[in-house]
Amino acid sequence: MFQLKEHIVVISGAGISAESGISTFRDSNGLWEQHSIYDVATPEGFKRNPGLVLDFYNQRRRQLQQVDPNAAHRALADLQSRYRVTVVTQNIDDLHERAGSADILHLHGEIIKARSSRRTDLVYEIGYGDIRLGDTCELGSQLRPHVVWFGEDVPLIAHAAELVASADHLLVIGTSLQVYPAAGLVDLVGLQVPVTVIDPAATRALPNARVIRETATQGIQQWISSLNKP
Repeated sequence: MFQLKEHIVVISGAGISAESGISTFRDSNGLWEQHSIYDVATPEGFKRNPGLVLDFYNQRRRQLQQVDPNAAHRALADLQSRYRVTVVTQNIDDLHERAGSADILHLHGEIIKARSSRRTDLVYEIGYGDIRLGDTCELGSQLRPHVVWFGEDVPLIAHAAELVASADHLLVIGTSLQVYPAAGLVDLVGLQVPVTVIDPAATRALPNARVIRETATQGIQQWISSLNKP
């Protein structure tokens, strides 16, 4: 008899990309590549100094070209041969895509896209190119990175909530579950659904969750081994 594949939903965070060499602001006491997050990751910062913000993300795109997906990214992609795998990521990089994952929801946007500063639905593929002052959308508005900054709404959170609620397995990897509304997604999983958290500094207590206090690349193999057990 035909059986639908079990649905694994993965909530991934900065910790999985850090092992590929992508810097995280929380590792530096609120600094991201020596910049205050309020200067480079808020609408107010963009209004004060758009040139600084554009240059900051231009540098992040250049950095992204110098790194590769790691073993954790690739392991999640490999699971697609046996499971339906959906990745809900808080990361703005494209490492999950480059590893081969096919079903990805970017909660906080994508750095390799630009969007209008006037209308959020005007989004453009730019790859690893720069956004410069004077680059505009068809309405004449300055282009900005297609990322969700602190203080902005997270448009895809409702879709992410539906995905988590449909999970047969929930894996939380590389995130401390401190940033809302993304952190609230784990509360929407079904009562009988196995939940696993892979994070060396996991602090948030989740009822009935298995916690693997390892890095993403180390912990992922332990978790995959448990999936293979009857």
